[in-house]
Amino acid sequence: MSEEPTQALARFAAELQYDGIPEKAREHCKALLIDALACALAGYRGEETHQLAALAVALAQSEESSVIGGEKLSLAGATLLNGYLITAVTMCDVHRATMTHVTPEVVPPVLAIAERDGATGRDLLVALAAGCEVTTRIGIGLDYSAFRLRGFDADTVARAFGLAGSQAAGTFAAWGTPTVKFHQCRGALSGLLAALLAEQNFLATREFLTARDGGLYASYSNGGRPDLVTADLGRRWELEQIALRLWPSASLLQGMNTALFDLIAQQKFDPSTIETVRIKLGQTAFDMHGKLPRYQGKFEALISGHYTAAAALHDRALTLDQFEPARYDDPQLRRFAEEQVEIRVDPALSGAEAVVEIRMAGGKTLSVRCNHPRGSFENPLSRAEIEEKFRTYARDRLPATRIEEVIAAVNQLENLASVRTLMDLLRHGSRRARDERAA
Repeated sequence: MSEEPTQALARFAAELQYDGIPEKAREHCKALLIDALACALAGYRGEETHQLAALAVALAQSEESSVIGGEKLSLAGATLLNGYLITAVTMCDVHRATMTHVTPEVVPPVLAIAERDGATGRDLLVALAAGCEVTTRIGIGLDYSAFRLRGFDADTVARAFGLAGSQAAGTFAAWGTPTVKFHQCRGALSGLLAALLAEQNFLATREFLTARDGGLYASYSNGGRPDLVTADLGRRWELEQIALRLWPSASLLQGMNTALFDLIAQQKFDPSTIETVRIKLGQTAFDMHGKLPRYQGKFEALISGHYTAAAALHDRALTLDQFEPARYDDPQLRRFAEEQVEIRVDPALSGAEAVVEIRMAGGKTLSVRCNHPRGSFENPLSRAEIEEKFRTYARDRLPATRIEEVIAAVNQLENLASVRTLMDLLRHGSRRARDERAA
């Protein structure tokens, strides 16, 4: 290994140029951005969003940065709240190799800095690519911060990595609670603070990933696989492996969802004629989502395989409407989820793979297997599907004309003169928005 991974990633992020990003990777960054914006606008329906909003408002009294679908807050407040909005209702991206969400950490600080400094859309696109690639590469080797918009040299970026790592917080002990979503928006804020400190020449380690005493890989994975971090860096783009979600609900349930909707599309049946639904998941997916037949509240409904299957089969749809109290507290649906949905472990399955078998009254059995869920690299969503997801969840916060303007701006991001134009379109509380609502 010719170069220490932390510094190799820092040099990559510092030197990355628009022309060095393949068209496929650029287009995937646009897809990730429009999806993140859709998720953020949906995030106002999150149960804990008002609590994070109160914290964000309290961080500072300045108003430099726009909240997606909201008003202006401080640089730190907007970063924190945008990060939470993106992940609030469990429908944002996932890098399946590491089972991590990337856009809640990358997109908010990039938008905040780009808006503050009046960066171009092309600058924003490069920063998104750098942030997503660095984040996923660190993940496959086992916090990141690739603030490409500030024009840092490689040494400053390396120190920013160290400063971001020093703020890393959260463990898997939080699983099953909304705190796992706070981890992500806190990561976005940590990245922002790291970049601002590094810009002031604050001294920090330049070898955070591999330092023997306290380095990320030594502390958490017995040295990790640092060779994977830099393998084909700049030639193979790991960010292309970041998957999107067509439906709200846990990322490891997307294979099950895909199988269910494949069956719904193939067969016409009355849910009242279903005797049992047998679902097979891999061990990790089962441990995380196969043990909640008696879910409590929206968050548990979103991560319950039992409820998600019941809702999809009865409503032939899976949107946030299925995760509101009026639906998940329906007695008939609760009984079906608890008594007629069986979830088991299949050691032959891994990741989001799933097998769904539906036994109907009279003995007929419907069965389908999903190896690659909708939105994965192998089974991607079309740009039209991602745009429709944005339209669906933007309607409550933005006028129809501006929804189309946002989509057009992201699709032509490299031609956008200033990111401030995009953020003005996205603000719910802007003067322009008030005028449009009053008209």
